[in-house]
Amino acid sequence: MRQRALSKKDFRTLTLSALGGTLEFYDFVIFVYFTVVIGELFFPPGIPDWLRQLQTFGIFAVGYFVRPLGGIVMAHFGDLLGRKKMFTLSVMMMSIPTLVIGFLPTYAQIGYIAPLLLLVMRVLQGAAVGGEVPGAWVFVSEHVPSRRVGFACGMLTGGLTAGILLGSVVAWATNFVFERAEISAFAWRIPFIVGGVFGVAAMIMRRWLEETPVFKELQARKAVTVEMPLKAVLKVHRRGLILSALLTWVLSGFIIVVVLLMPSLMQRNFHVPAAPALLGNCIATVALTAGCFLAGAASDRFGARSVLGIGSMALAIVFPLFYEEVRVGQSSSSWLPMYALTGFSVGAIGAIPGLMVRAFPAEVRFTGVSFSYNVAYAVFGGLTPILIALASSVTWWAPVIYVCALCLLAVAVCTLLYRRTD
Repeated sequence: MRQRALSKKDFRTLTLSALGGTLEFYDFVIFVYFTVVIGELFFPPGIPDWLRQLQTFGIFAVGYFVRPLGGIVMAHFGDLLGRKKMFTLSVMMMSIPTLVIGFLPTYAQIGYIAPLLLLVMRVLQGAAVGGEVPGAWVFVSEHVPSRRVGFACGMLTGGLTAGILLGSVVAWATNFVFERAEISAFAWRIPFIVGGVFGVAAMIMRRWLEETPVFKELQARKAVTVEMPLKAVLKVHRRGLILSALLTWVLSGFIIVVVLLMPSLMQRNFHVPAAPALLGNCIATVALTAGCFLAGAASDRFGARSVLGIGSMALAIVFPLFYEEVRVGQSSSSWLPMYALTGFSVGAIGAIPGLMVRAFPAEVRFTGVSFSYNVAYAVFGGLTPILIALASSVTWWAPVIYVCALCLLAVAVCTLLYRRTD
């Protein structure tokens, strides 16, 4: 039976969801681009630089540590009270703290209360992101026809990666327009205020969204009877949890190594200048966003497992070639096209959300996806940079080995663990 095409309402839902996700990820990552100036302004001036940076990154890391807790709590109520309420709450919990950070007084003005307030804002942001990503995947997948879930989730995932790109572009523009003294004096606040304002706008626009038809049907059938969704997930849906956790490892590893760590690895391992390394990173992120869109759409036609498996095998070929190109031609930037192709291959992760949302029944879907995603991301996302750093002391091929191992894991998951129909 042929299913309907996406309606104007579907496209509006996808657009507002993707836009909100873009702004949320922008709000979350913009902090890292201004850690130096934040450390100088929010901690005592007399402490050593290493301790100041350690404290600043510690506050940044708190946002990751609270993601599982925030995701579990928001998913619990999302399965009981509705997807839309938690979906709107997540963007509010992200945008308002971001706006507040832009107006926070510094250590010179209020002393130790300044870093404490900054810490509270990061806790709220981390909890919001923990609910945003799985909540968004579940929300859009339950709005569109079942044979359009891949496209919807791929579009949303592309929007999330675009948030990373937007943060890097705004940070670059701020440093380009303002002098160092101006940034320390006031300009560092601009990206946070802008992100907060647009986040509030996204929160208002999300109020126009409707509850998902799937949840409405559950309510109509009075099927929302799982009082403790997490207990049910842990007891009955362990296979789905394992599947989703492994897929999250693949997703997080690809993004962390190829997008987040690669500029610093290129500079440290091969002495690539910062400017071309960051330019290449922006180009690769644009290609990644496009790849997510295409992978999501292709998964509706060819199956999510096939798209992820083929994309992972392509990445296992392209990434070593790119890395070798960097090693040989680090001063010529001849590796830029290969970096773009690598980023596009990473876009195969756009097929992952479709697999994850299908791994759980509707009654516990939000909780199942959120728990597996956030816990796995906290564990593997935290361990990946450490593993890469330790392994790089033995061989500069460590990033390639790690990514290729994840490519094999992705193929194994697609062929062995997931036996249901895409």
